[in-house]
Amino acid sequence: MSDYDFDTAVAMLATKRYLYVGFMCHQAIEKLLKAYWSMVLPDPPLKIHTLSRLAEKTEIDKEMTEAQLDIIDTLEPLNIETRYPSYKERLMKSLNYEKCRQIIHDTDELRKWIKNRL
Repeated sequence: MSDYDFDTAVAMLATKRYLYVGFMCHQAIEKLLKAYWSMVLPDPPLKIHTLSRLAEKTEIDKEMTEAQLDIIDTLEPLNIETRYPSYKERLMKSLNYEKCRQIIHDTDELRKWIKNRL
């Protein structure tokens, strides 16, 4: 499902649905972090969406570079599932083609890195 979410982010960039580029990139990384959790911890993953907390709980964050941690920080507020409309509007204004293209690139690099640890 992580690959599907990432492919959806790429499709959303092509259609200029920038809000959903960020959301789907967040989802792709969230799913991989939860897969990693399942591999390294005995308990099921927490039902949370905070990428930094998932990374911290699994201690994968200790292996991450500063740039990878920055990607986590960039993606974390892009989980828009339950956000208020005014928050979504502000977020949409902060996203454009170039920013989303960079988010996709960075997400892809982080995805590959996490997958190599699974």
